[in-house]
Amino acid sequence: MTVTETAVVPVEGEPEGRSAAKRGRPARERATGSEAARAAHEGILRRQSARESAARTYARALPIVPVRARGLTIEGADGSRYLDCLSGAGTLALGHNHPVVLEAIRKVLDSGAPLTVLDLATPVKDAFTTELFRTLPPGFADHARVQFCGPAGTDAVEAALKLVRVATGRSGILAFTGAYHGMTAGALEASGGATEVRVTRLPYPHDYRCPFGVGGERGAELAARWTESVLDDAKSGVPLPAGMILEPVQGEGGVNPAPDAWMRRMRQITQDRSIPLIADEVQTGVGRTGRFWAVEHSGVVPDVMVLSKAIGGSLPLAVVVYRDDLDVWQPGAHAGTFRGNQLAMAAGTATLAYVRENGLADRAAVLGGRMLAQLRRLAAEFPCIGDVRGRGLMIGIELADPEAAPVGGVGPRQAAPALAAAVQRECLRRGLIVELGGRQASVVRLLPPLTISDEQASAVLDRLADAVAAVARGPVER
Repeated sequence: MTVTETAVVPVEGEPEGRSAAKRGRPARERATGSEAARAAHEGILRRQSARESAARTYARALPIVPVRARGLTIEGADGSRYLDCLSGAGTLALGHNHPVVLEAIRKVLDSGAPLTVLDLATPVKDAFTTELFRTLPPGFADHARVQFCGPAGTDAVEAALKLVRVATGRSGILAFTGAYHGMTAGALEASGGATEVRVTRLPYPHDYRCPFGVGGERGAELAARWTESVLDDAKSGVPLPAGMILEPVQGEGGVNPAPDAWMRRMRQITQDRSIPLIADEVQTGVGRTGRFWAVEHSGVVPDVMVLSKAIGGSLPLAVVVYRDDLDVWQPGAHAGTFRGNQLAMAAGTATLAYVRENGLADRAAVLGGRMLAQLRRLAAEFPCIGDVRGRGLMIGIELADPEAAPVGGVGPRQAAPALAAAVQRECLRRGLIVELGGRQASVVRLLPPLTISDEQASAVLDRLADAVAAVARGPVER
């Protein structure tokens, strides 16, 4: 696909086929402007490819140059428009440039307040902390402390791992297959692709690709028993750990929701053995899964919560919230230059309050349920869709090889990353941005903003269905 093979879709609030760039301009002028915009667009992409590192990811699959955005819609430098179901990897709970977020940022800028203050107290930080604690699971906020970390979720994960190691005097960590906790050394150790680790890897329940081949309640029960056995067997080689870290819904791992009963079992297992439980809510938090925090589905109250992405209202912010009896750090034990980002705190306060006051978590549960039901009907039509799963507006569609029989004749078919990549490309051609994840990047992921309308959700599903149909009909570029 060339960088210009994308559909033109309307900006929100603008009639189909009448972009602001076209209104009242002669045809020749429009053509010249379009060619100039396309040339600028392609030049920026060429320079990015020549200058930036080989580690870049999204830019490879999504050759666009965003210049304007509002809500669900992004406009590229070449005039193409897209419905954005990536949402900054889940960062944009309210979509792009929501008015309440922009107003909060402008208010700080116009006030003359300092923009970064290390860990000093400010009215902006006090307002953020107050709103954050107002949203925390019942029974947690009354006995909690918050540590402001560096700006990314991986920084908060590092702080959480350090916290439980200091508090318990132990070093090992329990984590799960398929996990993703960030890109720094400690966070990578706890993630599913790690190699040299101080982490014990445990099975995460998975209905479609169950590690025990059974799925459902039985698979979750076997996963829980495995965890108990590792901890209670003196010959397992796993000493009592400093903590357990888990995602209530694995995001990068392929949108795998943890069964509520299994979550409660993990809470009981850790509590009985005095092992702090760390809930990584970096991507699942702030209403994404249909509750304000994903742990609330199961009624679990963790000892530590790792928060980032949406809590900054689209700007970099990360915190660890934890039980006050774990707060045994010495002054300066964990720091970071950019932990006092006032613009992010103001934007985060506005976002948290807007989600809470407008019931957007409940909205995500209802709309997400409807989208999942429609996608499952799509899966019944196209054999290349192996599984549809998710919680709230955190949705995954796993592509499987329609011609490959399951291993041993039972279980799921072989993952089809080439098909998933083809669906992503066809979506982009139709003006829809989606992400890939899961084992072998075979899962198409939808993370739309919580403000998405019913009509926009229908447009997203229509374009996705067209993309799947196109891939199912024709040969796939591998």
